[in-house]
Amino acid sequence: MSNDTSKPANSRRQFLGAAGLMGAGALIAGCAPVIATTPSKPNLDATIFNFALNLEYLEAAFYLAAVGRLGELDAVGGDSKKVTLPTAFQAAAFNGVGIAGLSANGRAYATETANDEKAHVKVIRAVLGAAAVAQPQIDLGPAFVAAGRAASNNAITDFNPFANELLFLHGAFIFEDVGVSAYKGAARLLVDDKAGGNLENAAGILAVEAYHAGSIRTQLYAQKDVVTPYNLTVAQIVKAISDLRDGADGSADLDQGITTDGLPSGAANIVLADENSIAYSRTPRQVANIVFLAANATKGGFFPMGLNGDFSAILAL
Repeated sequence: MSNDTSKPANSRRQFLGAAGLMGAGALIAGCAPVIATTPSKPNLDATIFNFALNLEYLEAAFYLAAVGRLGELDAVGGDSKKVTLPTAFQAAAFNGVGIAGLSANGRAYATETANDEKAHVKVIRAVLGAAAVAQPQIDLGPAFVAAGRAASNNAITDFNPFANELLFLHGAFIFEDVGVSAYKGAARLLVDDKAGGNLENAAGILAVEAYHAGSIRTQLYAQKDVVTPYNLTVAQIVKAISDLRDGADGSADLDQGITTDGLPSGAANIVLADENSIAYSRTPRQVANIVFLAANATKGGFFPMGLNGDFSAILAL
């Protein structure tokens, strides 16, 4: 174990053997001591942005449903009819209210984030133009149940992030850190680095996703000692979700809970970063493993019919 206690030293994740989420991963390169000449690389910008667009469809659908505005997804190029929700929540996702009982602060956060994610869909589709892929089928019902079971060794049998504010925060936690690491991992692959180009746009979206992730982690940390109906504290559930995501990272540890030991007794760990306080990167394959809830799969989890688009060129990287 490192002498640096500012960040948790994560053990290999135990929850994921049964879930089959032991995907291949790549180690973080860290800070290079010299500046190297970058060889020419293929222009995969459109492929990368379409991969990101699939993920933004997912996040936009989640947050818009949470505040009862899922129908607005259609206006920016999504398709609310292709979103599966918990049966009891289907009407509420469109009624302008969404999750019942949200606090004023909780609703303000959810509303702002819904607006951000909807805007991300709109801007990425504008960047891609005619090359933008259509929204695939998105599962915000059974996929969360499956994720809860996998993360908790079946202790959480009916996870529904639309049931109340606390579970909504846990649902949001599943996505936000992944979005940050996905955009960071894709940055090295982008070719268009001119002012206002693809790299700058991706960096801007990454920053917004990082704000979202920090907010979610802060709100969950404030309630880390709360014992949920699953007889697990908030900190324990967050650690379980973190372990679930980290199972897609092979031999690398690219995820952390909200405390340094993953338990309520640990010190705060709001910022998800390595020992150099640098955010983690995930490859497109690692991200796909998480959203499909299975290693090397082509569909499943939150995308039951798979992503829209051909991503073979970047999933192999």
